[in-house]
Amino acid sequence: MGIQDVIRWLVPKEEHFFDILEKQATTAREGVAAVLAEDDVAKASEVLQSFEHKGDQLVHEMEEALAKTFVTPIDREDLHHLSSELDDVLDLANGAAKAARLFGVDAFSPAMRELMKVLHDCTVVVDKAIPLLRKHAYGEIVELSRELRKLEKEGDRIYKAEVSRLFKDPSIDGKVLIREKAVLDDLENALDHCDELASVLANLAVKHA
Repeated sequence: MGIQDVIRWLVPKEEHFFDILEKQATTAREGVAAVLAEDDVAKASEVLQSFEHKGDQLVHEMEEALAKTFVTPIDREDLHHLSSELDDVLDLANGAAKAARLFGVDAFSPAMRELMKVLHDCTVVVDKAIPLLRKHAYGEIVELSRELRKLEKEGDRIYKAEVSRLFKDPSIDGKVLIREKAVLDDLENALDHCDELASVLANLAVKHA
């Protein structure tokens, strides 16, 4: 047991940090699910805006809580990292919807929807993993981290296959390629942040197990 663990054992913990993280994870999951449920790109962008606004408020709440609290349930750097990554997932999902709307994409392509489905699956896993932090269920967290990494690899495969198709198909107009790749890039980046969440969660499990 390290000195930080001793201090946390002696001093009352601030459990509300877990409340914030859990709200962030749920907001990310609900936001991506809402986009999946929409066929209209403009409507999807509008829907995600409200979730992104809620996510931004939660990040601000986390930053304020960290600034005011001496003893945190886990390292403050880890709390901040988790909070930032959760917010980035939602921001990039919103970025994909915004890019689609900006470049005149009327409907998400099959590949875009595949990536969104994988992203949603990732947010479901994260939403399961985050509440386990307050329970110290580190074995389960490690398993869910592995599941996250598998999903990210599947998303990476879909992304590369679609980008390759866009570049190789001579019938695809350059403007179409640019606008579709912009949306795909944001979705793939959102999945990268899910992979980073997997790393942070796995490292936390090793650190505190």
